[in-house]
Amino acid sequence: MATEIRVPTLGESVTEATIGKWFKKVGDAIAVDEPLVELETDKVTVEVPAAAAGTLGEIVAKEGETVGVGALLGSISAGGSAPATKPQAVSQASSPDAASTSKQAAAETAKIAGDAGAVEPRSMPPAPAAAKLIAENNLSVDQLSGSGKRGQVLKGDVLDAIAKGAPSQPAETPRAAPAPIAVRAPSSGDDASREERVRMTKLRQTIARRLKEAQSTAAMLTTFNEVDMSAVMALRTKYKDVFEKKHGVKLGFMGFFTKAVTHALKEIPAVNAEIDGTDIIYKNFAHVGVAVGTEKGLVVPVVRDADQMSIAEIEKEIGRLGIAARDGKLSVADMQGGTFTISNGGVYGSLMSTPILNAPQSGILGMHKIQDRPVVVGGQIVIRPMMYLALSYDHRIVDGKEAVTFLVRVKESLEDPERLVLDL
Repeated sequence: MATEIRVPTLGESVTEATIGKWFKKVGDAIAVDEPLVELETDKVTVEVPAAAAGTLGEIVAKEGETVGVGALLGSISAGGSAPATKPQAVSQASSPDAASTSKQAAAETAKIAGDAGAVEPRSMPPAPAAAKLIAENNLSVDQLSGSGKRGQVLKGDVLDAIAKGAPSQPAETPRAAPAPIAVRAPSSGDDASREERVRMTKLRQTIARRLKEAQSTAAMLTTFNEVDMSAVMALRTKYKDVFEKKHGVKLGFMGFFTKAVTHALKEIPAVNAEIDGTDIIYKNFAHVGVAVGTEKGLVVPVVRDADQMSIAEIEKEIGRLGIAARDGKLSVADMQGGTFTISNGGVYGSLMSTPILNAPQSGILGMHKIQDRPVVVGGQIVIRPMMYLALSYDHRIVDGKEAVTFLVRVKESLEDPERLVLDL
């Protein structure tokens, strides 16, 4: 008896995924709970484990295809044999005349399409998610090149076309012929042979789309300050060994920054709010997202209720999320619900940046490299470990005074870290 392999529930608001990679081939032996296939959603990468032991009998959804929740991916055969060839395939193979006629008709159709300068006609309508995007962006399906089976237009194809500047089609004005999609100019022969074209992963497409949406929607502005890290570094040096021995995790800088941010958010709630239509939603909690760079792109796992955690609890959770992100084990729940984000470009050597909002959030704090610099303290020039801080915020909801005050409060907490312990 065969066991079906289906797309599992992927989390809130996630309705489809792209087949990233099959780990097994048809006929391979399979153990229970062994990963079979990798699914890429617009938020995380998910591995589908085997529900039963046996052999991989059939692969229905190929790599690169987009599938919905509950869709059939393949099947596991009990024992050691794959299922017999489908009757339809046998029927086609046993009818050479029909196959020959079909091939001849297809060739004639392709020739006619080529002579007219058109793409190969599709035998399938756009995927549901693609059709929705086409309607929302007022596009014509004739403008789009489908990458799915039999030329089916998938969601990724529509997103690619939008990113390349596909012109919209006014609903009230019929068009005689669709305008061509803008594409890059072809490379010279010498350059083309040294280029490599790789399709963007679903995660990378989503990152690109969301960052552009944030720039297009929010009235984004960035304010800067700098913080003397002497006190935090001294405290960390003094207690890091005891801290690690007691809590089983290293004492880093993110715990201090996260705690400082949650203190500032309580005083300036607008930075922790979001706009919904004509309403402002104020959050009486702080779910802090921590941007993490991975091989597949930037992900932002969330430390939930960070305002209720100690520095040790924050460090433990950040450590867990960081490991899960690097191993591709983040769940959808780990990525949802953030109200504010911290991005640490300093670990890569960044001295200054203007981070982009993680919509629909209204604020993101950028940390940077700690660098010894001359500063004036008490009328004397001294060398101190300094860090530039950048707060990007949505000016539609956060006023300049609030943004500056927020950043000053973060600076004050870090330069006097005892305030964090005493909740001052």
